[in-house]
Amino acid sequence: MMDTQIIDAALLAGLPLPQPAEGSKEERGRICIIGGSREVPGAVLLAALGAMRAGAGKLQIATVESRAGALALAMPEALVISLPETKVGGLESGPVASTASRWASSNALLVGPGMVEEADGHEVLRCLLDSSCEAAIVVDAGALPRIMELGDSLRRRSGRVIITPHAGEMANLLGVDKEVVEHDPTSAALRLTKEFELVVIMKGSQTVITAPTGIWRYQGGGVGLATSGSGDVLAGIIAGLAARGAEPLIAAIWGVFLHGEAGSQLAKTVGPLGFLAREIPDLVPKLMIEPS
Repeated sequence: MMDTQIIDAALLAGLPLPQPAEGSKEERGRICIIGGSREVPGAVLLAALGAMRAGAGKLQIATVESRAGALALAMPEALVISLPETKVGGLESGPVASTASRWASSNALLVGPGMVEEADGHEVLRCLLDSSCEAAIVVDAGALPRIMELGDSLRRRSGRVIITPHAGEMANLLGVDKEVVEHDPTSAALRLTKEFELVVIMKGSQTVITAPTGIWRYQGGGVGLATSGSGDVLAGIIAGLAARGAEPLIAAIWGVFLHGEAGSQLAKTVGPLGFLAREIPDLVPKLMIEPS
C-alpha cells in the first residue's frame, strides 16, 4: 500500500488553488448541480452555497419542478432549470438528457444531492458520464448506489470523477458489512480507485482520499460535522473548486480540508455540537486565504 500523506496547511502550501485573473464570471468557472426532490430540496441549496463560497463563478441548478421556484428565490445567484418529477417527487431521468445543452459548457458537475429515486439517479449519472462534456464530475448521495455498473464510463474519465461515500454507502457498494469498512476505510476506498480510477473521498471521523496517484488523510473536523446537510456542503465545495480550475484531486484535498477546518472553527464559536450545515460555507473564503 502507498504511504499516506496528512492533509494540513503545510501540505496545502504546495498545492495552491488557481486564482482567476480579473475578468468575467465566465472565467471563474461554471458549475451545474443536478439533484433535489420534493422532500429534500435543501440538499441542492446547501451544495450550491458550498460551491459559490468555494469560488465558482456561474451556477446552474437542475431540480424538480415543484421546488424549482423556491430554490430560485432561496439562491438568487443561480439559473434554475425546472425538470419533470416522478410520482414520489424525484427527478425523472429522461428530461435530464434532453437538457444536456444547458450544462454542456460546465467546468464541473455535481450530481446526487437530495435525489431519492435510485433508478433515475443512476440514469442521470450514466447520461453525464457518457456525454461529451469534459467537466469534472462529483457524485454524491442519490447518484451513488449503482455506480459500479458504470465501470467503462468511469475508466474513460480516469481521475476526473470524484465520489463521496460514507461508510454505509461504501458498504452497500462493496457488498460488505458497514463494520468492515469502518475497520479499514482506506482499503475500501482503494478498491474502487484501483478498479475504476476514481478519486474516492471516504468520509468518516478521519476522512481518507484515495486516487490513482496516492492516499491522503484528514484528521480534523470534529463530531459536529456529523449533521444533516454537511455532506451536501462538502460536495458543493469540492465541485466549486473544480469549477474554478482546480484539478479533481486538488479540489478533493482542499475541499475536505476547508470543510473540516470550518467545522473546527464552528465548534469553538458555536459549540462542539449544534452548529448547522448552512453555517459551514460562510467560513470557506477566509480559510482558502489563510489555512490554519
